[in-house]
Amino acid sequence: MSDKQLKAIVLAAGKGTRMRTDGSDLPKVMRQACGKPLLHYVLQALSFIPPRDTVIVVGYQKELVMQGFPGYCFAQQTQQLGTGHAVMSAFEVLQGFDGDVLVCCGDMPLIHQHTYEALVQTHRQTGAACTILTGTSHLDLPYGRIQRDAQGNFHCIVEQKDCTPEQLQTRELNAGVYVFDAPALRKALSQLQNNNASGEYYLTDAPAFIQGSGGALSICKLDLGSEIIGVNTPDQLAEVEAVLNARA
Repeated sequence: MSDKQLKAIVLAAGKGTRMRTDGSDLPKVMRQACGKPLLHYVLQALSFIPPRDTVIVVGYQKELVMQGFPGYCFAQQTQQLGTGHAVMSAFEVLQGFDGDVLVCCGDMPLIHQHTYEALVQTHRQTGAACTILTGTSHLDLPYGRIQRDAQGNFHCIVEQKDCTPEQLQTRELNAGVYVFDAPALRKALSQLQNNNASGEYYLTDAPAFIQGSGGALSICKLDLGSEIIGVNTPDQLAEVEAVLNARA
């Protein structure tokens, strides 16, 4: 097992435009489920990483997020140019860091601590430069699909909106959660392009860059079920509340 230092990057800069049917303009991660912000549940599950080692990427109404979670590190994403761009923003406060970085989303409040820990453990046991959390789910979720080669090894991640009908048949979903070797990630971020359907810099392109430059890649595949519901709509918020209530 590696004894490298571990830090976390939590992506929390989004507006949550599709949530605004109720007239509220809260940042998405500050929307409440069962009386607490979505981001609260994510940080609770990451409590094995100290707040001082957790960088929250903020953007829209950043003051609300920063006031709500004192004691954490913050990085600002001034423009919403995709997940890859958000992680680039975080590296402005991680200059010189050469340990491991867990990257996750602030709008996914159902992922358990033991799931994050299993991902870190897989990363360290395999000695990989990048480890991807993938999973199956009984839910129909709009997530990127893991593409494997004929030998069953990782080939790439294709975002749902860029998938061919054949690629959409893949049931192995990208959870949007990774552990990276920080120097390998830093190098991959510098290679990202935004020539895709959204004109955004996708973090999902980074694993293929790392693998292409000789970095080892591993996958932590679990049956994730409802854990990987991300909150983008009022219906998904209601789903998340139902799961949280059932757990309680």
